[in-house]
Amino acid sequence: MIRRHATGFRLLLMAVDALQASALLVVLSVWRFGSDWAVWWREIVPIPQAFLALYVVTWVLTLTANGLYRPRARWSIRSEALDILRATALMTLLTLSVLFLFKLPDVSRLFLLALFPLQALTTLTSRVILRVALEDYRRRGRNIRFVLILGAGQRAQHFAAKLEDHRELGLRIAGFLHDKPFEALRSPWRRLGRLDDLETVLHSQVIDEVAICLPFSQWNLIDAISRICEEEGKIVRIPMDVLDRAISVGRVEDLDGTPVFSLISGPDRALGLAAKRLIDIGVATLGLIVLSPLLALMAILVRLGSPGPILFRQRRIGLHGRPFEVVKFRSMSADAEARLPDLRSRNEIAGHAFKLSADPRVTRTGRFLRRTSLDELPQLWNVLRGEMSLVGPRPPLPTEVADYDLWHRRRLSMKPGITGLWQVRDRRAPRFDQWVTADLEYIDRWSLWLDLKILLRTIPAALEGR
Repeated sequence: MIRRHATGFRLLLMAVDALQASALLVVLSVWRFGSDWAVWWREIVPIPQAFLALYVVTWVLTLTANGLYRPRARWSIRSEALDILRATALMTLLTLSVLFLFKLPDVSRLFLLALFPLQALTTLTSRVILRVALEDYRRRGRNIRFVLILGAGQRAQHFAAKLEDHRELGLRIAGFLHDKPFEALRSPWRRLGRLDDLETVLHSQVIDEVAICLPFSQWNLIDAISRICEEEGKIVRIPMDVLDRAISVGRVEDLDGTPVFSLISGPDRALGLAAKRLIDIGVATLGLIVLSPLLALMAILVRLGSPGPILFRQRRIGLHGRPFEVVKFRSMSADAEARLPDLRSRNEIAGHAFKLSADPRVTRTGRFLRRTSLDELPQLWNVLRGEMSLVGPRPPLPTEVADYDLWHRRRLSMKPGITGLWQVRDRRAPRFDQWVTADLEYIDRWSLWLDLKILLRTIPAALEGR
């Protein structure tokens, strides 16, 4: 299956199965042997913790062998239950074989009779609950990635249907571009325009990936379309039955038997990106708790410093054009937005951004907040909500994005951050293009180690007022 999306779901299932299996083993031990259950286990195995770990790993491997971590286009409780029963039977056989071969002391038959049926039941129950929860989560529009389909023939619609059949992957069809309006689309899919409208649609819609499913007569367009998508930082998917050659560095993946050529722009290290998100959640949660007294003090200073709200909210553009409200401590007068047009002529940045060192709209308290970067702290809430990351390109204004050159738009292919490479290296660069170059370098070189280095350089820079 398409690895970028399948890996996260597979790891989540593995984690849930492992936690559930270890919890069940402990709960049954307490139920059967009471408060001295640990003593009972030590009579059988010298290191009970090692046995617990071995049992959990074996259970996950057994589920893997029975295909329970492969995304299913036609998932059902019945099919899942049958596979779990097969896995349970294999696990039972393996466990009894180990007990016999190693001649371990007599193990409670009642414990074993309860363990394996309950293992199957709790595994199935937890998986059903997880899928229902994910469906509800994505039905509310969270963690969804939108795919634009180029072409609308039978193969294109068949490929789109396969993508949406894998609901657990969070892929949704944004619409189709095709030059033959008489090709009817299945409801609720819609035609967004002609192939010539590709750039317009990429700029006006939230599009994460582009699937090229054009008929053979339009193969000559594939190279040009792929170049545009690469410049925009979009992932390109091409079912191999419509492709006769590789157009760039990529890889072949599988979607229910359909080979798919995937051209990835930017970081595609699924495990690393998942770890990045976990770090974001952990640090943002800890930061909001630990810094709450400081946040309260800053709120009081802003309130006393000038009339107006404590927090400044502004619409910004995030990953692949997703709009969101960034939150900061207000560092300017309440009428700052209205006064901006009068200050445009004094802009110190050449390009699609605005910066003014001696901005008359900044309040006295605001100057202190900006010099120490304390005005950015409320953005930890944006990080916790998943709209931003700790490290990444800064989120631009919609008006700035509207004026972007094509190559600028690739900076939107990664989630925006509170700090980034250009902040710690090129913050005083006079040209917007230099900022973008730093952002694209960050995207191309991205790793958790690079994030850590940027964070470590951000702290002294903030403390020194740089």
